Amino acid sequence: MIVEAIRDRFIATRQRFLTICEPLEVEDYGLQAAEFASPPKWHLAHTTWFFETFLLKQFVPEYQSLEPLYEVLFNSYYNGIGAQYPRGQRGLLSRPLLSEVLAYREHVDRAMLLLLDRNALDADHEMILARTVLGIEHERQHQELFFTDLKYSLGANPLYPSYRFGTSSASEVPLALDWTAFEGGLIEIGYAGDDFCFDNELPRHRVYLESFDIANRLVTNADYQAFVDDGGYARPELWLADGWATVQREQWDSPLHWVEREGVALEFTLDGLKKRAATTPVCHVSGYEAEAYARWADARLPTEAEWEHMAMQTEAGESNSGAFPSELCHPQPAKGSDLGQIYGGCWQWTQTAYSPYPGFAASAGAIGEYNGKFMSNQWVLRGGSCVTPRSQARPTYRNFFYPQDRWQFSGIRLAR
Repeated sequence: MIVEAIRDRFIATRQRFLTICEPLEVEDYGLQAAEFASPPKWHLAHTTWFFETFLLKQFVPEYQSLEPLYEVLFNSYYNGIGAQYPRGQRGLLSRPLLSEVLAYREHVDRAMLLLLDRNALDADHEMILARTVLGIEHERQHQELFFTDLKYSLGANPLYPSYRFGTSSASEVPLALDWTAFEGGLIEIGYAGDDFCFDNELPRHRVYLESFDIANRLVTNADYQAFVDDGGYARPELWLADGWATVQREQWDSPLHWVEREGVALEFTLDGLKKRAATTPVCHVSGYEAEAYARWADARLPTEAEWEHMAMQTEAGESNSGAFPSELCHPQPAKGSDLGQIYGGCWQWTQTAYSPYPGFAASAGAIGEYNGKFMSNQWVLRGGSCVTPRSQARPTYRNFFYPQDRWQFSGIRLAR
């Protein structure tokens, strides 16, 4: 029964990637506007490479790859596997053709389904199932990256083209920012359950918290506009030193995807250029911008332990990303005065540096490079965005980016 469930999940996840690509034109598949933003075609191929590399080549001796050089072209960062094609040049890969990448997916899918149908008494059976589940969750991560990378690349086009139509219009009725108090004490964080989790969510361990308050909703466009209007980007006392240096170097004066045209405040969405809604959560801000805003607002960013404790104590069903992912592809306003917008709006920056939990141990071999080797110089984000798969919107999930990054659907929740 477990095998059938994993098999069904594999098929559904692989098909979902093809479905979310349907609105694309063929020219879109090679878009890469920056080194950090991979083209859709590369994501389709890399997720296939993962199953081929960590399952088929290891557990199926007779397996034959369609093209041996795919091992290099679609290797993201696994040094234990071998060389990688330069990340910033993925948009130059006009070959293989899209049709060849799709054929590659079909080839690997057929082999994977045969592998999953193998005798359950095989010695490697449990490892095969565990690796398949990891591959499914890895593909779901890349389906989220598909949206974030595509939005960044489309946003570099002065025409501001739409990926799809359907972004809902936000309510203009503002919800007052309020605070929920949590008592301090010794708590436990980290995953505790029988379902899948990533290795960086483990092991569960104890953390001591002082009492704290946390905001009932995310910071809105209107909130952030007040920071901009108050000279927030020109006041060095609000910024960390690295953040101020980044603002000066990049000449930031507003969040990514904010646009002004003839005095009208606009925002680029996956539905194209839209009037900027005051009540929508501010999105695509860096960790530095989030930290500076919090300081300006006489507050701070939560720690990841505070955020997780809050999420575990709060009804988690409130979300506008019930689909996989949300058909809206854009964060929506808060819907009530209770503590909400935990998932389905924006990833929420914390002040916590991304580091291993006490007792963390990476897996042996190249698969151990999945998370562990990135535990340096990055900040943790919690929650989930409007394009996050529901299976990965859980209290213990640890997302991580460099504090200067802002192409992700990242927003701000205040604490004090």
